[in-house]
Amino acid sequence: MYDLLRSLMFRLPAETSHDLALDMIGAAGRLRIADKLVRPVPAQPVEVMGLTFDNPVGLAAGLDKNAVAVDGLAAMGFGSIEVGTVTPRPQPGNPKPRLFRLTDQLAIINRFGFNNQGVDAMLERLAGVRYEGVLGINIGKNAVTPVENAIDDYLYCLRKVYDRASYVTVNLSSPNTPGLRTLQYGETLKVLLGQIKQCQQALAQERGRYVPIAIKIAPDMTAEEVALVGATLLEEGMDAVIATNTTLDRSAVADSPYANEAGGLSGAPLTDMSTEVIRLLAAELKGQMPIIGVGGIFSGADAADKIAAGASLVQLYSGFIYRGPELIRECADAIAVMPRGKWKPPQSGGWVGLPEARRCGQAPLGKRDNGLEV
Repeated sequence: MYDLLRSLMFRLPAETSHDLALDMIGAAGRLRIADKLVRPVPAQPVEVMGLTFDNPVGLAAGLDKNAVAVDGLAAMGFGSIEVGTVTPRPQPGNPKPRLFRLTDQLAIINRFGFNNQGVDAMLERLAGVRYEGVLGINIGKNAVTPVENAIDDYLYCLRKVYDRASYVTVNLSSPNTPGLRTLQYGETLKVLLGQIKQCQQALAQERGRYVPIAIKIAPDMTAEEVALVGATLLEEGMDAVIATNTTLDRSAVADSPYANEAGGLSGAPLTDMSTEVIRLLAAELKGQMPIIGVGGIFSGADAADKIAAGASLVQLYSGFIYRGPELIRECADAIAVMPRGKWKPPQSGGWVGLPEARRCGQAPLGKRDNGLEV
């Protein structure tokens, strides 16, 4: 059935198809019929970041940026749902066309540019969601916010979504926001993560609830850079790492007519690249921090490979678009038969009291450079 639906949807422009599919899934969720359209995914609870996931196969951020189809997507069997990326203020993203299917390569190029309706609109929509499973909220910065002030946007969103999220993902790795990936390196990364950790701890103390933070990283790094990023994440007390975002490498799709389109490449060409980053991270982290593996999962074997490389969970995006909901169960089944050790929470987990001053990195009352009230 999905093959027929996909063949029809793929006749439409890529972004039109994307939006229509989300509308349909959202409607199926509201009508409570989405679960009738797919085979159920057997329960396979797994505990990661102190949260219990229904199964280890989640939806990656980027598909449902505005949380318009959470109930419908959850009913298809995902063990967790990650929405976003969301920014403090609404923004249109990059000009269209900005989404391209490379069907021969089972790939997608997007340069959306964090198009979303803003964090307030997302939270209003989430207030009406029935789903009670693990919900990740992926946060980013507005395009008009200078990179040197990016922390303002991250802290603003973190404070906003903290009470609604099961965990929060900080997106430092989208290739479609100029300068964003520079935040992944060196002292810049340490300073940014330090302020995020301080905010997380302050919010946990204020609200009596610890919400884990994951950092999403790019695949386009050397082995040394991956190791340095992993060490920094541990040092700054992050709770998880998501590996990986899309790639800028076009070597695997050089013969596609879309090869020269700007944006991030996802799908099958990313499979081995992301798995290698997971393997490198696992060697650096040594079980002290969970890894969520994403990138080019098109089969149960692909998901199992990421778990074998060191991931505790996996997420789907492009594979879900090409294969449909059957891929969720296939991946869950493949992981279920694997011998798996138990992941131990990092010693840096939990929260401690902080001084009242500069909670969440807040400046004195007024407006920040990006115009947001604090």
